[in-house]
Amino acid sequence: MGCTSCSSGDGIPKGCKSNGSCSTGGCEKLTVFDWLSDMELPSGQEAFSCVEVRFKNGRKEYFSNTDQLKVHMGDTVAVEGISGHDIGIVSLSGELVRIQMRNKGIKEDSEEVRKLYRKANQNDIDTWQDYRSREDKTMFKARKIADELKLQMKISDVEYQGDGSKAIFYYTAEDRVDFRMLIKQLASEFRIRVEMKQIGSRQEAGRLGGIGSCGRELCCSTWLTDFRSVSTSAARYQQLSLNPQKLAGQCGKLKCCLNYELDSYLEAVKEFPANNSKIKSKKGEASLQKIDIFKRKLWYSYVSNHSEWVELDLDKVKEIIAMNKKSELPEKFEDFQVIEKTTIDFTNVVGQEDLTRFDNRQNRSSKNKRRKKPFRKPIGNRNQKKPN
Repeated sequence: MGCTSCSSGDGIPKGCKSNGSCSTGGCEKLTVFDWLSDMELPSGQEAFSCVEVRFKNGRKEYFSNTDQLKVHMGDTVAVEGISGHDIGIVSLSGELVRIQMRNKGIKEDSEEVRKLYRKANQNDIDTWQDYRSREDKTMFKARKIADELKLQMKISDVEYQGDGSKAIFYYTAEDRVDFRMLIKQLASEFRIRVEMKQIGSRQEAGRLGGIGSCGRELCCSTWLTDFRSVSTSAARYQQLSLNPQKLAGQCGKLKCCLNYELDSYLEAVKEFPANNSKIKSKKGEASLQKIDIFKRKLWYSYVSNHSEWVELDLDKVKEIIAMNKKSELPEKFEDFQVIEKTTIDFTNVVGQEDLTRFDNRQNRSSKNKRRKKPFRKPIGNRNQKKPN
């Protein structure tokens, strides 16, 4: 990570030490750590002339610093646009840019690499911030126009160019959309050049952000920059139930986190027999029903009785398979089953705990005494004589 307040040159590593309180907002997924900044160039070699500039929502482009301007990570710069100029923030400079361009297959003299004009002045920044404040209103108005034209598309975001001469409208659609009339109305409504860019559901979720089922922010909106395809086989290898409601993310696609531990599962599954493998004994043949990779256990059921399952360790199964290859049959699989004996210590707790243990016994006994007074038969006048 790096920003203007803590970045420096001359062999000192660039890194954010403000713990997220820096004014440039450099602590996010778009920033990178220049791990080559503490390495000096060989004598006589000039520094790489290209810089990496980031824009809104993960968009990064490379620009040629032909004027040899002294720019650092976090600096706001004005760069060449398709029409006019754009404003962005330097995310990387130096030799690490050369490696990034090489990995992405971008040559230094290609048409994609445009020119870095200057460091942005206050007038450029004010104009840029003014147009960025209009993006939400522009998006809602564009959605209304698309709805009036009855287009099957969803406009999810709008990005203005730094000088306000152009805007990129990001949209998602399942089928091909003819938005020629939409572009004409948008151009006449906002008096700008319009560019329509289609994105996928995963990119849309990364732009909008949100909270996942794990309780944390979405990976695509915090640190994930490349979206690899996720298939249902990833869930099968990890023995997850194929429930679309649990496996799908907010984008409606399979969760990206299904690929995180997939390599470990694929490596562990190599030790287990195939799912269609069968083992034989004198009692009968058994087929595999379930495996537990972490406990290294397998469950087999006899072909004649699928309701009865036998739990076996992986080492025992390998031993049985080795015996079958030698045409040897064990008596039965239950002989290889490891039954863990558990002892339960019963304690007599009768009379030790009472539901009324929290009641005040003294007050309760006094109340009972007042309530349970002995019944006394009323005594009449003793001088009265009994009738004959």
